[in-house]
This record gives sequence, structure tokens and C-alpha cells, in this order.
Amino acid sequence: MSGIKLDNLGDWKRQCSCAALRETDIDKEINLMGWVHTRRDHGGVIFIDLRDREGITQVVFNPEWDKDCHEKARNLKPEYVIAIQGKVRLRPEGMANPKIPTGKIEVMANELKILNKSKVPPIAIEDNINVGEELRLRYRYLDLRRPQMQHNLSLRHRVYQTIRSELSGMGFLEIETPFLTKSTPEGARDYLVPSRLNPGNFYALPQSPQIFKQILMVSGYDRYFQIVKCFRDEDLRADRQPEFTQLDMEMSFVDRKDIMGIIERLLKLIFSLGKGIKFDRPFPCLTYREAIDRFGLDAPDIRFGMELTDISGLVADSGFKIFAQTVAKGGHVKGINAKGAAIMSRTELDGLLEKIRPFGAQGLAWIKIASGELQSPIKKFFTQSQLDSILKRMGGEEGDVLLFVADRPKIVAESLGRLRLILGRRLDLIPRDRLAFVWVTDFPMFEFDEEMGRYVAMHHPFTSPADEDIELLEHAPDRVRAMSYDIVLNGQEIGGGSIRIHRSDLQKRVFDCLSIKPSDARKKFGFLLDALEYGAPPHGGIALGLDRLLAILAGADSIREVIAFPKTQKAVCLMTGAPSEPDHAQLKELHLRTDLVLRAKKHEEPAKSPHSDEGQDEGRP
Repeated sequence: MSGIKLDNLGDWKRQCSCAALRETDIDKEINLMGWVHTRRDHGGVIFIDLRDREGITQVVFNPEWDKDCHEKARNLKPEYVIAIQGKVRLRPEGMANPKIPTGKIEVMANELKILNKSKVPPIAIEDNINVGEELRLRYRYLDLRRPQMQHNLSLRHRVYQTIRSELSGMGFLEIETPFLTKSTPEGARDYLVPSRLNPGNFYALPQSPQIFKQILMVSGYDRYFQIVKCFRDEDLRADRQPEFTQLDMEMSFVDRKDIMGIIERLLKLIFSLGKGIKFDRPFPCLTYREAIDRFGLDAPDIRFGMELTDISGLVADSGFKIFAQTVAKGGHVKGINAKGAAIMSRTELDGLLEKIRPFGAQGLAWIKIASGELQSPIKKFFTQSQLDSILKRMGGEEGDVLLFVADRPKIVAESLGRLRLILGRRLDLIPRDRLAFVWVTDFPMFEFDEEMGRYVAMHHPFTSPADEDIELLEHAPDRVRAMSYDIVLNGQEIGGGSIRIHRSDLQKRVFDCLSIKPSDARKKFGFLLDALEYGAPPHGGIALGLDRLLAILAGADSIREVIAFPKTQKAVCLMTGAPSEPDHAQLKELHLRTDLVLRAKKHEEPAKSPHSDEGQDEGRP
């Protein structure tokens, strides 16, 4: 194989893709180029499936047609890069392949150029391969050749073009904002970039273009959008990446309904493009309080029932002390009705507690309705009247299991909300082919951070409070609602936004609620505060997480399936080896030292006298 002579492309031109030829092209002389997908030798006639990103064409090398070309084709192996010239013809009767668009034709080759060889790939270039994700990411350039990945990235491209075309038609301007900007830590950690020209100073990679898009509104660009990379140095999951892409938008002279209407129109277009699905508008809308009360989570999956039911009033005087004491202390007792779950054993039901312990639940009580009776470790603590009331309120019937959590309201809501999703999947209650959008609005403006000992912004500090709640800012910040809104699809938040603060006096009051001192506010956000003094219009916006949205469109379990070169859950690129140790010369230029560099330096240099003043700061990072 090593002796194979490689050819130059020369003046050959590729005339079409490997998915383009049809019966209308019969007898046409054609040039095709691509990768050898498979090679089959049938009694001296060689068949090659030639592949490019669009599809496959069968190429035939027959010694009776061209002996030299056939002899050369005997050297071909999978993933060789080749170019062929030949004539299009119908496949012989009974040999058509209805599974591919080019299945009725084949190309009889009369000339072959081998443009490059390939080693045996460590992963198969086909869908449904049974290999670990680590191997796929290490050889991502091969993984990206697979049809499913090419479909996903092609879908991503089409969605981008749809967004750009539709928003441009609505009067939006696509404007780029800086990647090297100022660190304003309020939320996730920033990625910092050292400045060579300004020693000791650092840029931050943006977690969002938030402040810049507000500045654009002050500047009169009243409809802005951008498909933009953002960066967050946070712990990762299947739906998180250190660098991610969002559709960022901002508008002036609008209210919440205007923004929601534009997003619904855009999502309708995107999903008709990706899945051919049509759905009604407007989308349903829940307040944050309604979402928590009914579903336990602020990103509810509304495709199925099993909603939370409050039974606190029914059990306040019961003999079950855990319930009664919880209610007496101001806590909640709530439950869900798992329809048809009576098939689960007691061991399985008791095991559900471990699923919700991470969300703070200390216990999980249950009542099973089976064989016409109630089975439960706790039923002896209730009167028949109390049990009847609980069953009536929760709609308990034969075959159901009622599950209860008693604790502080936040723990009860999240624990049961998560358990609802677990049981929804286990009992196959969630229709997989349904798309259920819902808006969640009126989030709390602030939440109290126990560790920091102060209020923090639930969304971000530039979100406007509801007009009717502004008077509560100073004396009841926990009751202030934000003019914010999230768009949720099938239980996943795919976007969020808010009406912004456009007056500097109100922005300063919000900073006060967040215990941000005027000097700190000036240091971090001074340019925004200044801009708000120069005729800032009322404005608001939203950002859609495109990676997450595209994963749903593509039916993928992880956003890594729709990103060309993703990182692992430890924020590592297995293909390139990033992040990596910097060169000592690079650090020197940036006036930086690290513990690793200092240790290496200490190892390489002769030991200094213990009385020497030199190097006494070497232990500092």
C-alpha cells in the first residue's frame, strides 16, 4: 500500500455532489470527488460507494470498460480520497437501492485519481456506532464525517440563515460586540485574559453581551441581534459548555408581549424548518409562582400531568408528627399522584428517596392504592376521614401511588418537581413526539444568598422591577417581581430575557438592594450608569440558547452532538489538548508566573543561600 502513487487533482473540477445524480442524468459524463465509503469486489467488478457530506453515489470499475482504471481501483481502501470520471447509467434491474436518493443510478468509471490515502480509522464512519464519546471527541475530524453529525451541522447552518433572514426582514441589525471586555462578576465565573500591553490587567470573555446591547439601545439602534459566542467558567453538564452560542436580541420602545411575539414567530419558523412541526400561537404562559406551585420547577415540562397538590391543611392536625410539625413551622406538605405506579414494589418506592436527596429531601412518604385497599407505612397515623380527604384532593384511584414530601417550601417544590420528571419517564407518561412551549414570567427580582448574607439578582442586576413593585424595593425586596420571562420547551429553558432598567436613578436603587456600594457600582458599571443619563429609551431583550435549541431539534441527548468542536464535562478539548501549559516565554511577556512554572524554575536553578533576598516571592502565584 505504501507504494501507491498519489495523483494531483490537476484541472479536474467537481461537477456535482455525491447525492445529486438522478435518472435524468443518464449517459452524462461526470466528475465526482469524495471519500471511499465502502469497497466491494464482485467477480472482478469493483463497486465503490463514494461519499461526501451530501450523500453517496455507487461507482463501478469494470475491467471490460477500462482495464487500467479497474486495476488502479483494486488499491482503494475506506476513507481514501479519490476523484473519478465516468458515465451515468441506470443500475441493472433488481439492483436499485431505494434507501438513498441516488439509488437508481451508478457511474461507470473510466478514469480514477487517488488524491490521498487513509490509515484505518479508529471509529467507523457511520451512524449508531458503539464507541465511547471520549474516542469520538479525540478523533472529532473523523466523527464529523458521519452522516448524523453532518446532518446536525447542516441543520445548524440552516437555522442560522433562517434567523438572519427573518430578523433582517423585521428591521433588526446584526451588530458585533467585543469579546475582550471588562470583568463584572455577578453570577458565574469569568474567563480572564491577561493583557500584554497593560501588565497586571485582565480582560474578561463575555458571559453575555448584556451591557453592550443596552448601550446600543441608548445609541439609537433600536433593533439589534447577534449570533454570539459567550463564555462561562462553571461546572458542566450535558447541556452546558464553557463556550456556547446564543441568539442575542434587544429592542427599544417595546413591552414584554412584543418580545414574546417575535420569539414565538421565530421559533415557529425554526421548528417548521427542522422538524416540519406546526403549532399554535400564542404559547401558554405561567407565572413563576404558578409554575412552582403546580410543577415544582421554574422550567416545567407541561407535556404530562402529575401536578403537585398541597395537602398541608388536611394534615396539620394529623397524628403523623412529621407532617403536623412541618405545617406548624410554616413548611409545606405536598404530594404527586403517580398514575399506574402501584406496580412498583415497596423496595422500589422506598428507593425513590435517594433520587431526591440531592435536592434536600429528608424523607418520602407514600400511599399505594392496590387491590381495593390502601397500603402505606404511614396510614395508621391518619383517621379514615383524613385519608378520604387526601385521596379526594389528589384524585387517588385504584393502581395509583401518592407520594409526599414535607419540608421547607423550596425543598418540597424542587424535590417533588424532580421526582415528577423521574416517574414521568419511568412510567412512560411523557409523549416523546410532542413539543410543549410555555412562557414563565414574573420571577422574583431577588433571592437571598445565605453564604453571601445578602440579596442577589435572580436574573441579572439590569432587569427592571415590575412597575407596581418599585415602591417595595427598600422595605420588602423579597416581594418584588421582575419584568423577566423565560421560554421553556419540554422542561428545558431555551431562552430568557427581561425588560431592562432604563433610568439611572432606578438602577442605583437596585444596586443598593444588592448591597453594591456606589463606588463599586461606579467601578464596575460606570459607563452604563453614565449612558443612562443621556436619554436611554425603554428597552428589553432576550437570548435563546442555540446549542440547547438545536439539540432538541436534532433529537440529540447532549449539546455536544450539535457543536463541531465541543469540550468535555471537564472543559477539555480532547482533539487539540486544550487547555495546555503556556510556554515560559509567553508568561514572561505577559508578566505572569504560575506555581507550576516557579516549581520548574526552582528545580532547574541552583539552590540559593537561605540568607539571600533573591527569590523570596517565588511562592506567590
